[in-house]
Amino acid sequence: MHQTPLHWQKSTFSGGGEGDTCVELAASAAPAALHLRESDTPDTALSTTPVALAHLLAGIRTGLAPQRTTSNTFF
Repeated sequence: MHQTPLHWQKSTFSGGGEGDTCVELAASAAPAALHLRESDTPDTALSTTPVALAHLLAGIRTGLAPQRTTSNTFF
């Protein structure tokens, strides 16, 4: 099966500082997925659905995102 290479885009928040320290995003069509990686570790990527990422970002913006506790669980 032939897999189409992902087209990675750098975050607009990448400040152009020293080195390759920015978040990159790519999308794949079928099934719909978003892929995130740090430019300094391009072989490691997180994949999720657009809906799940939107919910996470909304939670972060409103302060309702899961918080890590000292017991390594999320609430």
